[in-house]
Amino acid sequence: MSLTAIALYTLFLLIILVLVKPLGGYLACVFAGQKTWLDPALRPVERGIYALCRIDAEHEMTAKEYAISFVFFSLAGTLLLYALLRLQQFLPFYDSAHQVTPLTPDLAMNTAISFATTTTWQAYAGETTMSYTSQLVGLVAQNFLAGAAGLAVGIAFIRGFARQHTRTLGNFWVDLVRGLLWVLLPASILVSLVLVWQGVPMNFNPDTRVYPLEGGMQIIAQGPVAALESIKNLGTNGGRFFNVNGAHPYENPTWFSNLVEMLSIAVIPAALTNTFGRMVGKPRQGWLLLWVMIFLFILALGLGTWAEQSGNPKLATVIGTSQPNMEGKEVRFGVSGSILTAVTTSNGATGSTNSAHDSYTPLGGTVPLVNMLLGEMVFGGLGTGIYSILMIALLGLFLTGLMIGRTPEYLGKRIEPPEMKLLAIYTLIGPFGILVLTAVAIATGPGLAGLTTNSGSHGLTEVLYAYTSSFANNGQAFAGLSANSLFYNSTTAIAMLLGRFGLAIPALAFAGLFAQQTSRPMTQGKLKTDSPLFASVIIATTLIVVALTYLPVMALGPIIEHLLL
Repeated sequence: MSLTAIALYTLFLLIILVLVKPLGGYLACVFAGQKTWLDPALRPVERGIYALCRIDAEHEMTAKEYAISFVFFSLAGTLLLYALLRLQQFLPFYDSAHQVTPLTPDLAMNTAISFATTTTWQAYAGETTMSYTSQLVGLVAQNFLAGAAGLAVGIAFIRGFARQHTRTLGNFWVDLVRGLLWVLLPASILVSLVLVWQGVPMNFNPDTRVYPLEGGMQIIAQGPVAALESIKNLGTNGGRFFNVNGAHPYENPTWFSNLVEMLSIAVIPAALTNTFGRMVGKPRQGWLLLWVMIFLFILALGLGTWAEQSGNPKLATVIGTSQPNMEGKEVRFGVSGSILTAVTTSNGATGSTNSAHDSYTPLGGTVPLVNMLLGEMVFGGLGTGIYSILMIALLGLFLTGLMIGRTPEYLGKRIEPPEMKLLAIYTLIGPFGILVLTAVAIATGPGLAGLTTNSGSHGLTEVLYAYTSSFANNGQAFAGLSANSLFYNSTTAIAMLLGRFGLAIPALAFAGLFAQQTSRPMTQGKLKTDSPLFASVIIATTLIVVALTYLPVMALGPIIEHLLL
């Protein structure tokens, strides 16, 4: 690994570590309704929204009420976005000369579900499909709303651990509004200004035609890119304005813009570990979760960099020396900038890639795939990351309890049969949503029809990657799969819904059960959950569960592809 790569990775992680504590404290204040420096400007707006929407800010919701509100809010957003996409040709800023990809009913519905679940899986090229109205009024709006909804669920989940003797987890609508006004809106304005400074366009200009010296004509798309770029990362969405996403110089012009965009993805989810520690009154618990995340993040960085720096061994035998694999990578980012983005986006439930993962070496492409299979537990999505790592931690705690014959406890609350059933459902949803759909795709004609570029082990990896990304609400893809078909638009939508609601609802139900319990005092016979031993339990549980579940299909895909080299 080069000194440049080490410096870049170190800078990235140091900035996160510096920001975690102040931002975690800010988030705790925001969702506790405490005073912040933005209150004079935002409190009147908040009260106006409550009055307009008839929201009773004092009403507390049970886990069931919270989940119902979350689901119906997401459903309403999906339907409104679907209607807007289907009608975009009748709305302002539609350019029939350049928006040449038809938004068929299945593609429009897939896109609407995708953005309403923060997946932003895009089976289309942005600049040839979406008008400026669709981008700003539809996609950007859902990036804000869906991101804030996920953050609200994460906060409600934390309250379940912090509260005692209650059946309520807060008010979804209040958490949603506060997440929008106090967190996402000011952060997106700040990041947008930085990106515009770096050269990201923010205009409503029509596509520009230029005539290069070598002849021919080139069409350069522009538009309100900065507005979409900031919130797609902050809201852990990842939807691209241009087809090549963060590899496009208008979305990501410099190494500094790349660093800012990656920090936008990771900082808030990382800070939620500190928020968790503050809200439960035990900061060490939050720091332990953060260090587990960072350990797994560094492990992925090291493996990915080694795989891409080593390059293709067949090429090394021809030229006599190993060369970095630069296929599908932008020269201005190189291997280190590409791997940092690949690892951050695949861990952060944000498909904002700046290189073609389909062109990675088999082991290099395995790194982002495994990151998504881990279940968003390293930083993760906005709000979803915190409950993902905690559910894995509780599963590990249950397994260790079985070994010593004791009922496991976390923060003094017991994991009993009702809680364990929810943990089992949470753990099994992933394999069901990914493996079953992958099997259907490779066993049917419509599924195999999408493999227009590759077949064999790499083709299997492309299909597996698509459903893993959809279920992880990530959205990145191996581009060799032609996914704009009725089959893939339908099946990836199923995976997205399972990944969003199939995980959030059991997590909320679990938090509701925990909120009703009484926290018992710590004794010598209990496993300390703020110790290095428990951190190793979380890591081991994660790796073992993923290996036992997905190793067979991985062996038929990227592993055998690597061995064939």
